[in-house]
Amino acid sequence: MRVSRVQASENRQAVIETASRLFRQHGFDGIGLKGLMEAAGLTQGAFYKQFVSKEDLIAQASARALESATQQWSTAAAANPMDELQGVIAFYLSAAHQDEKMEGCPVVALGSDAARQGATVKASFETGIKTYLGILERMISEKDDEATKGKALAILSIMVGAMTLARTVNDQALAQAFFDSSIEQVKKITAS
Repeated sequence: MRVSRVQASENRQAVIETASRLFRQHGFDGIGLKGLMEAAGLTQGAFYKQFVSKEDLIAQASARALESATQQWSTAAAANPMDELQGVIAFYLSAAHQDEKMEGCPVVALGSDAARQGATVKASFETGIKTYLGILERMISEKDDEATKGKALAILSIMVGAMTLARTVNDQALAQAFFDSSIEQVKKITAS
């Protein structure tokens, strides 16, 4: 049975959305095409009508995951309009985010996987990371200067590093210590 163009587009979006979540949970190689397509409610054969390759899907799912994460940052910032940066930091460096694998930060969940991928996947991550940095720069200062860019780079590095370390340990007190120390360092960076 032929699928309409509208249905084909909806199916494609469903696969991208499902992949963006399942890749964050399992890694790029942790779920096969069959399992991914079943989770999207489609057959494996439908994959090849939608995507050129698995790398094509990985790049698109990564872009979707980064867009979703950016939306989470916007929501966290809006929840604390007096100090948007604090809102983002409180959301990002939290036990809830630590536990949320399917909806959490794709840079943390997939960064090491992305480093082993081709240019297309890396381009998706680069675009998302640059968006993160732009958001942080606007929250830090209205000046568009090298100092602001440097602070944004440091803050993002601290955030991603702290969450990565927190997710790798069993000891929740140690994980919280990573968060607390990172929050203090971010305060020092923004105060200078």
